[in-house]
Amino acid sequence: MPIDDKDIIDVTPRKLNRSESLFIPSVFKGIGTTMRHAFENFGRNGTNKKNIWVLQYPEQKRDDRDVEDGGQYRPTFRGVHRLNKDEDGRVRCVACFMCATACPANCIHIVAEESPWEDREKYPMQFDIDELRCIYCGMCEEACPCDAIELTPHYEITGLSRAEMILDKSKLLEVFDRTIDEKPM
Repeated sequence: MPIDDKDIIDVTPRKLNRSESLFIPSVFKGIGTTMRHAFENFGRNGTNKKNIWVLQYPEQKRDDRDVEDGGQYRPTFRGVHRLNKDEDGRVRCVACFMCATACPANCIHIVAEESPWEDREKYPMQFDIDELRCIYCGMCEEACPCDAIELTPHYEITGLSRAEMILDKSKLLEVFDRTIDEKPM
């Protein structure tokens, strides 16, 4: 079936007039916008503290601030990962690779092994998350069928090298032990 002429839209760009082709009016318009925003921010002088998040880290932390000052986390905040344990103290992960498959940053690496327990087929012999590569999107948490991986509300993770920022299974279980009483949203 042929396309009617009335259904065709012409998207050819229009020719610029003389002032538009010089770009000078657009440059001045952009400088004016920048200056207006700069003077608005200088003019506030602390009157709108709701939009200003200046902290003296590490002496002052986000959770040390008052509630009316915006110090509480949003309920959807995603921080450092943790690998959960089941009721018997074993790693809850069944090495299904769904979290690694769902991860858009490809920061999860799992090596599976046959499980020594009767209730599951396999478990992760190695489970690594590169926290520097992670974009904290929560896709791994959503994809996990057994709620083995969660993102905690903790943001403090430090390392002096890239290798220290790759959390292996033991470090992820350590995070679980430290945050066992906290239930991420």
